[in-house]
Amino acid sequence: MRRSQPGEPPQATDITRGVVERREVRAAVARFLTAGFVALVLVAIPIVFWVRAEAERHALANARDITQRLADSVVGPLITDEVLAHDPAALELLEQRLAPWLAESGMTRIKVWDEDGRVVYSDVDSLIGRDFEQEEWARLLLAGGPATATLESQTAEENEYEEGSGELVEVYVRSASQSGAPMIFETYSSGDGVRREQHAVLMGVIPPLLLSLAALQLTQLVPAVRLARRIQVHQAARTALLRCAIESSDQERRQIAGELHDEVIQDLSGLAYALESEERRGPPALQDVFINARTMLQTNIRTLRAMTSELYPPDLEELGLEASLRRLEAPLIERGIGLTVEIPAKLVLDRDRAALLFRVAREALVNVGKHSSARSAAIRIRQAGQLTEISVTDDGVGFDPTEPCTEGHLGLRILGDTIRQAGGAFDVRSAPGTGTAVIATFGGAAATPHADVRTASWSLPDLVMARARLMFLAWRS
Repeated sequence: MRRSQPGEPPQATDITRGVVERREVRAAVARFLTAGFVALVLVAIPIVFWVRAEAERHALANARDITQRLADSVVGPLITDEVLAHDPAALELLEQRLAPWLAESGMTRIKVWDEDGRVVYSDVDSLIGRDFEQEEWARLLLAGGPATATLESQTAEENEYEEGSGELVEVYVRSASQSGAPMIFETYSSGDGVRREQHAVLMGVIPPLLLSLAALQLTQLVPAVRLARRIQVHQAARTALLRCAIESSDQERRQIAGELHDEVIQDLSGLAYALESEERRGPPALQDVFINARTMLQTNIRTLRAMTSELYPPDLEELGLEASLRRLEAPLIERGIGLTVEIPAKLVLDRDRAALLFRVAREALVNVGKHSSARSAAIRIRQAGQLTEISVTDDGVGFDPTEPCTEGHLGLRILGDTIRQAGGAFDVRSAPGTGTAVIATFGGAAATPHADVRTASWSLPDLVMARARLMFLAWRS
């Protein structure tokens, strides 16, 4: 437990607290920015793929439209009966007409198919007149289906001259010869144009999108910092309120214990001495009555003294946590219960966390003595980094935690609520016949609030409930 060092300036604690609070705000803002960056990446990646796919679809649609116009305006009227009959002069004329298109449009290959799957014309002479098996898409296209455009590497049997050319834009459109016979017009062009268009679209869309998302993130930064500070102030106010409630309960417990010791127990002790005197001087017929009355009175005095010891909280800063915990052993020894205390040699705790650890141990051991029928109990405290854990175990009869709360365990439930309000975790593990384990875990030391508690947004019901819980816990213990 940390104590103020002699001669330490009063401002030192405030300066340290301010550094811790600024560090917490920076950590919260860093987490906010990290989460925003992750969200930005998660949003941007699918958008990039969507834009890329849309650019490819748009480029393929343009290629399909250009091919359709070429087929209808240039190629179709030149597919004469002589071309269908493979007349060399007609084929030569068709090739001369298509040469400018091949040179200017970027097309690398042109094929014209009839409805039987025969190549009527191609810029590769060896393909003219060859028959290939018609696929389903060709039959659908001839029947009036939509034109198709794809971007892929060509590996089919008919593409022996396109293999090794990389990605090609392959377009199939429906047209008709001069005589009206249905034809399939096929073109191939380099896929570099599609990729260039994709890149241009991405470069035109993605930077503004990323800048917009980044600007949105930055505009949220200032409200995030303010929110982090407000939450910090509220948490500090909550800690201050909890500390005040605990200190108030300690003061009231001391007052109750003092009144019991100075008034009730003293009066009962005087009455016990008076009964003992009457027992010696009184008539023999009433001696048994005086003996029974004195015995009952002495038993009640011992019970009240034990209650006084339980009610009076030790000075943790003066005795230390370990010595305070060992003071809880006396009521257990009277009931024949052994207690083991394991505590690290170097335990770093502030005053509030030490007080909560002591209350967990005290409440759990009170239940052990009254309800567990145990032969032994153990208190173990472990600390790792910013986490501190206390566990109180016994080998008693246990109980079912899922059943409605009994009077004997109500104090644990209220203590658990108090610990959770302080930012810790509380758990009671038990089962009939297997004993009970009470485990509480706390984070780092609670920061002492420097702001006025009245600035926090605590409502009157919150204050009343926190006060009532601590008061009830004091009386139950």
